[in-house]
Amino acid sequence: MASVAIGSSEQYNYDIVRKFTIMALIWGAVGMLVGVLIASELAWPFLNLDIPYITFGRLRPVHTGAVIFGFGGSALFATSYYVVQRTCQARLLSDGMASFTFWGWQAIIVLAALGDVLGYSQGREYAEMEWPTDLLITVVWVTYAIVYIGTIMKRKEPHIYVSNWFYLAFILAIALLHIFNNLAIPVSWNKSYPLFSGAQDAMTQWWYGHNAVGFFLTAAFLGMMYYFVPKQAGRPIYSYRLSIVHFWALIFMYMWAGTHHLHWTAIPDWSSTLAATFSIMLLMPSWGGMINGIMTLSGAWDKLRTDPILRFLIVSLSFYGMSTFEGPMMSLKDVNALSHYTDWTIGHVHSGALGFVAMISFGAIYHMLPRLWDTKMHSVKLINVHFWLATIGTLLYITAMWISGIMQGLMWRAYDDFGNLQYSFAETVAAMHPYYAMRALGGVVFLTGMLLMLYNCFMTISQAKSVPAGGLAASAA
Repeated sequence: MASVAIGSSEQYNYDIVRKFTIMALIWGAVGMLVGVLIASELAWPFLNLDIPYITFGRLRPVHTGAVIFGFGGSALFATSYYVVQRTCQARLLSDGMASFTFWGWQAIIVLAALGDVLGYSQGREYAEMEWPTDLLITVVWVTYAIVYIGTIMKRKEPHIYVSNWFYLAFILAIALLHIFNNLAIPVSWNKSYPLFSGAQDAMTQWWYGHNAVGFFLTAAFLGMMYYFVPKQAGRPIYSYRLSIVHFWALIFMYMWAGTHHLHWTAIPDWSSTLAATFSIMLLMPSWGGMINGIMTLSGAWDKLRTDPILRFLIVSLSFYGMSTFEGPMMSLKDVNALSHYTDWTIGHVHSGALGFVAMISFGAIYHMLPRLWDTKMHSVKLINVHFWLATIGTLLYITAMWISGIMQGLMWRAYDDFGNLQYSFAETVAAMHPYYAMRALGGVVFLTGMLLMLYNCFMTISQAKSVPAGGLAASAA
């Protein structure tokens, strides 16, 4: 297919993809910077300067919101709009509606961060936003669903590629989760009370919280994997049949697993046992997807030596396999008795978030960027440096949290000869300090890689007119 100039005359709407890609880069840098700040505050508390607005309690949801919904969400909007057009051979249903999702989503991230800093919060994990922002999320998300489903319905390609299955499941599941978890009675513009209470409220929250991980941070990024790994490797997916089994098994099982966050609490014991059972079963489809992605390189393993983008994608799958083994293990009640409320959980979350979600997003953005701006990457060497910084930073972070968390759990349950607790809480905090410093260092290394990426990508965009790549932007899917 001949090259098509960047602009409104494109076969596909790449303008919206470019906007979301740029914001993914910016939110990634901002969110990770806040993450390094709050990690440092835990190691050296004087850093909050006794200013209430920058204490750990207020900045922590700013960090999670900026990296999950700002960085991760913008990367998902960008890649889903990119993939659905190319695999369906159809332009987005409505350029105006797509543009509304962009501006609406950016407004949501800003409003959420301001609410967190000013203390307006529901106190719900990954759902801190108060009801006016929740309503805006609903409107933006419904618009996103209409654009995405409408584009699939007008497709010229009869087959619906599996990436679109995962993106579609993510869109529908997040709509369901968001609405029911945020059912509330407003009492003012910045305050509301949840419709549920007590154990029911906790179960609703963790049905939402775990499936935000399961659908926003897993299913959607697996949709990314199923497109970008084969494209970057220049190989067909290892097993299309396995991808369908992977999809249906994952979608069915994830919905049931959330209550494993509530072991040893006031909820009925059978409900957390059911959640643990489904969590163990999740190991099978999770590893099936990991194997399917990695085995796509069969016959092309040599490309890992020379292609840092492919390294990002494949190493992300290795972290995905590791964290989806660790998660089911931690859902077992006996393991959970040691791990819960400790830093081990934080290490587990970040092995998935940094190792899988962030690294596969980096790979996807590096793949798209030259095609979106019809140019060549400014520096492949910087991509390679970024890969090693991201890998080392992730390993430093999760190793520190594993050691800290297991030590924490063991100290909490240690008894002396008289049956009294052997260590005070203050002693456990003092013992964790060197690992908190190590965690902050890992975060600095990872953030350095993110800033290098930001520089490399913006240099690539700035050179687009002077260094063309021969019409890559308009090439067929």
